[in-house]
This record gives sequence, structure tokens and C-alpha cells, in this order.
Amino acid sequence: MRNPTRFLREEYEELVERALDWKLKTLQGSSEPVSVVDGRRVVVLCSNNYLGLTTHPKLKKAAVEAIETHGVGSGAVRAISGTMDLHMELERRLARFKRAEASLTYPTGFMANSGLIPQLVDRGDLVVSDQLNHGSIIDGVRLSRADRAIYKHNDMEDLDRVLKEAEKHDPPYRRILIITDGVFSMDGDIAPLDEIVKLAEEHGAMVYVDDAHGEGVLGEGGRGIVSHFKLDHDRVHVEMGTFSKAYGTIGGHISGSMDLVRFAWNKSRTWLLSSSQPPPVVAATIAAIDVLETEPQHVENLWRNTNYFKKAVQDLGFNTGKSQTPIIPIIVGESHKAKALSEKLYERGVFVVPIVYPMVARDQARIRVQMHAKLTAEELDKVIEALEEIGKELEII
Repeated sequence: MRNPTRFLREEYEELVERALDWKLKTLQGSSEPVSVVDGRRVVVLCSNNYLGLTTHPKLKKAAVEAIETHGVGSGAVRAISGTMDLHMELERRLARFKRAEASLTYPTGFMANSGLIPQLVDRGDLVVSDQLNHGSIIDGVRLSRADRAIYKHNDMEDLDRVLKEAEKHDPPYRRILIITDGVFSMDGDIAPLDEIVKLAEEHGAMVYVDDAHGEGVLGEGGRGIVSHFKLDHDRVHVEMGTFSKAYGTIGGHISGSMDLVRFAWNKSRTWLLSSSQPPPVVAATIAAIDVLETEPQHVENLWRNTNYFKKAVQDLGFNTGKSQTPIIPIIVGESHKAKALSEKLYERGVFVVPIVYPMVARDQARIRVQMHAKLTAEELDKVIEALEEIGKELEII
């Protein structure tokens, strides 16, 4: 009789054969811009730790103190006995930082999208989604029973077309939700949220933005994409984000109206049925907001390094696509070139990963550089020198 789990090995072996499997490298120590990875000291250019807050003294101190006062776990889901005073303080601080009426935290950003989107829309509704939205948005939309429409990436004419067609639907849609990433994680470009909001208002639609990679990066003091476009939460109804990137901790969150937050904590199953964040993580996240509010140099350093590095690699002739942020793709076209570039850079002490089909189009393979606030000019120059030599060797430039 055939082994019913044989498919597990077969499908994995197929991935290996097509060079689409993930080969994991191990970070030996804390997440720093220069770290030891698999025994080799390397410049890490594939971390979400944009501001270097994972090792900031204030965050570490807050986490240790919270262990002493609150322990290492919450003991329950938020809706039962898992809501601690620290969780409430974090949500108050976050709402104030985001200039929103209220905020709500989730264990992860993926859980925010997969748990909230299916509650916002159902049968008789329509979700309108950007073509390149993150997988957590896609899964959240799939879990809903709403109709769905895709508009071309950041194409406002196409979004307008989709919304006009939706107005002709019979019977009329009860609710329309436009959802977009804020910063697109593979290309580093920014959604034109101001234009999306205008079209939403013309067509009576809700707006939901996933600002995972804009947190701590865009806007006044790192407040994110709503701040970046000088909008507010009367116009952007759901601002979703994560703590696992620039904030240096882990967790998801939403900000908007008190109505939104009350709705979410009563309806969102990923919030209702998951244990709450551990106290040291919550305390460290509060400390991260303190740092963002009082130490502007971290965001400033991030953008200085971003602009310096991006100009240098563009001057060498590399294709950085439409990047507008510290996510800087170096697009080489063919998958084998992206993998070779990544491997040779690692040998030279630079850790990046290749991004190949199906994560990007077949002819858009790349390495994805994510800039770090704590990198020095000397460290960046060494990376640029390595890129120039290897780029010429592989006939990329």
C-alpha cells in the first residue's frame, strides 16, 4: 500500500530540483548589521531590523524588568485573562504615536491580516486588492467569502476602472474594501495612498493599508505611511502594521477608530483564540515607541545610508527598479545569476538572499538589499566594492 505521506518528500524533492527550496543560514548571536552567520562574519543586508532596535539598551532593559514584574508569559488569550496592564499601555501609547483614536495588538502581523480581513467583508461584499499585495493579505482575502477584484500594481486608472465596474454590480455590493501594502516588500516602492483615498471617497469604499515595511521608516518620526501622506484615520480606516521590523520586537497591530478596535476584538478569531504577547516583548515594544519619539537619529541614519548606497549601486549600472525606500532590489533578470551573485557576496562577507520565481516574475530575479541604520560608510563601501567586482565578473554590469 502506498505511503499516504509520500507526497511530502516528493514535493520537497521537486522544489530542490527546481532550485526553489529555502536553504536556511543560522545567525549565531543577536541581529546586528555585522553578525556571525554559519561561522562567517558578514554584513547582514537581508534583515527587517531597519533601525537596529533589537539590541537597543532601552528595549533590553524594559524586557528584563518586565520578566521580573510580569513573568515570561501572559497565561491566556486576551479575551479571558491574558490582557495585562502592559498590553493596555502599549495600545494607548501606539494610538497616541499613530495619532489614531485607538489601536489593537495581535501576536503577529500575519494574524492581523488573516484574522481581520475576513471579518470586514463577507458575502455580498467586494475586496479590491493590489496585484502585488503580501501573502498575508492574499490569505486573509481568501478566507473571506467576499467577491474579489485585482487592480494592476499601483495603477490608479485601473483601480478607478475596477471601482466603476463594481458600481454596476446587481445587486449592489453592501461594502467595498480597498486593500494595499504601504511599502511593497519585493520592490521597495510606495503605494500612492493619497490617490487611493481619493478614489475610495468617490466610490464610498473603505481603505485598509498594510504598512509593515513603512513602520519606523516613513512619515514624521517613523509614524508610517498615513503620516507620510499627511492623511488621518477618518480617511484611512485601517492602518495595519507590525512590530517585527523597524520596532525590533514582534507582533501585529491595527490603528483607527474605537469602533474598529471594538469590532476587531469581538470578531477577529486570530485575536480571540491566540494567547497574548509575552510581557517582555510588550514592554520592549513600548520602549521602542519611546526611542522613536526621543531619538530621531535612527530614522535619519537609515535614510542617509539608503540614499548613499542606492546612488552608489545605480552609478555602477545596477538596476534598482522603482525603489523609494530602504528596500533596494538589485534586479539581475535570470534566477541563476541572482543565486550566483548571492553566493559570491556571501563568500566576500555580505549576506543577502536571492529572490527568484515564483516570488517575482521569471525575468525579474534579484537580490533584495534591506538597509540598516547602524551600518557605517566604511562597511557600505566594502559592500559596494564587492558588488562592483562580482557584478562585472557575472556580466551584470
